[in-house]
Amino acid sequence: MTTSRRRAEIFAGGGEQRFQGSATGDERPVLVGFLAAQRATLELKCAGLDGEPARRAVEPSTLSLLGLVRHLADVERRWFRRVLAGQDAPPRFSSDTRADGDFDGAAADPAVIAEVWAAWRAEVSFAERFVAEAPDLDVAGGTRGAVRCRCAGC
Repeated sequence: MTTSRRRAEIFAGGGEQRFQGSATGDERPVLVGFLAAQRATLELKCAGLDGEPARRAVEPSTLSLLGLVRHLADVERRWFRRVLAGQDAPPRFSSDTRADGDFDGAAADPAVIAEVWAAWRAEVSFAERFVAEAPDLDVAGGTRGAVRCRCAGC
């Protein structure tokens, strides 16, 4: 798929599903909308990419779109499972000894790509449920002092 075709598909015809709401108002809808917009942007930018285009990086960096999805799966996991919910949920794609594992380990295999998207979607689903079920955004977690749910969009 060419870049110009992808751009036309993304921006033509009003098919874009990103949040268009206000940045002011009740906190929960603003937070939910902000996070939804960021997540939708990731999906839009990666739409139709598979195999080598998803894994492709420009030397000397290992940054790729697939690596970015892996990284953001771990970001969602860290903030919502580990920090806010207090779960023992180690990163899926990086570690203390492989700080860039989320980018370095991105492989062009279709099964790996599907697994990465499934992991990201599972973390997004958990985060959405967590925010929806929180009694209010003052719910706090964290090991280095209280971190409030309302800070997840900061």
